Amino acid sequence: MSRLGKGPMTGVDRVEYAYLDQFLQLQTPVWGLVRTAVGFLLLDRPAMVALRDGQLDLTRNDMIGRIAWRRDPSRGRSEAALRRVAVARCTKRGLARMLRRTLPQASVYFNVGHANIDKRSFASLRLAGLKIAVLVHDVIPLDHPQFARPDTVEPFRRKMQVVSECADLVIHTTQAARAQTEAQLAQMGRVPEGVTASLGVPVAQPIAIDAPAQPYFVTLGTIEPRKNHKLLLDLWAQMPDPPPLLILGGRGWSNAEVFARLDALPPDSPVQERAGLNDGQIAFLLQGAQALLFPSHAEGFGIPALEAAALGTPVIAAKLPVFQELLGEFAVYLDVTDSYSWMETIDRLRRACRSDGKKMAPPSWRDHFKLVLSRM
Repeated sequence: MSRLGKGPMTGVDRVEYAYLDQFLQLQTPVWGLVRTAVGFLLLDRPAMVALRDGQLDLTRNDMIGRIAWRRDPSRGRSEAALRRVAVARCTKRGLARMLRRTLPQASVYFNVGHANIDKRSFASLRLAGLKIAVLVHDVIPLDHPQFARPDTVEPFRRKMQVVSECADLVIHTTQAARAQTEAQLAQMGRVPEGVTASLGVPVAQPIAIDAPAQPYFVTLGTIEPRKNHKLLLDLWAQMPDPPPLLILGGRGWSNAEVFARLDALPPDSPVQERAGLNDGQIAFLLQGAQALLFPSHAEGFGIPALEAAALGTPVIAAKLPVFQELLGEFAVYLDVTDSYSWMETIDRLRRACRSDGKKMAPPSWRDHFKLVLSRM
């Protein structure tokens, strides 16, 4: 709910939605736990269906919402809507008691968004007799703190400490990410049982949108330092006759130099920044591109690369273990410090005739949940 109304869904948002949708299809009892400014709400199946399907009335606030979220009225209205449909509520100190009173024995709590991971909440879950499963997308803030917002590194470290101490199962999305996560958890004192289950990557039906008439390239993802848009801007600045480069994604954080370079581009620049597109429009541009360029310094998974592969679009990616694990021989892997190789490969693909014959089937949510649910 904290992301409601804040633009297109992020990768983590999509995972949370997939879990919500999957659990609502199960025949077993299911509840949703929502943290609010003053405590917790418990949602039953009908309330969760309303949340999933966008059927909640988000136009009306209540007294608690107006007081707690004076600076963020939309968040206040969202919490008010959930209070109206919740089957139980409690203060922050009353979580264990509410859960014991409401949930059946042997219930399992799934946390899949890196949010609401703290000692008090997890201790309450334990006290109520719940098993705890946590999906850790990656530990990039710990392995590469230079690419994280400065104020997020220590809070993330504390979250992973709680995972180390309290989780019964850690869900990993790749073997590469698992190795990095478990190395961090080992330093914290305990490595919980783990399972590796690739995220599902459903590919949207392409929706036509204006695209360059000549061969073009795309890069997809939030514009943040880790994604290494700087390399691509440097390459395009060096090309004598550069092809169009579409930068698909919103602006992130700590990237003032790149933002300034984008703002300084003339209207007729071959580099075009396009934000706010829906999944179908992105799929259309991705499908028509000569290649997806993915020069990230670090990744935990890499949904855009798998989407491109499923559409038959060539992928030029950084030489990262996670990409090699997911894409195998489909992609071309280059060192992000080797600008010459990137320039040469882009120039070769620019002149190549696109073939739609080579595609790669993306991983499915069905396989993901089959693995995860077999372990709980």
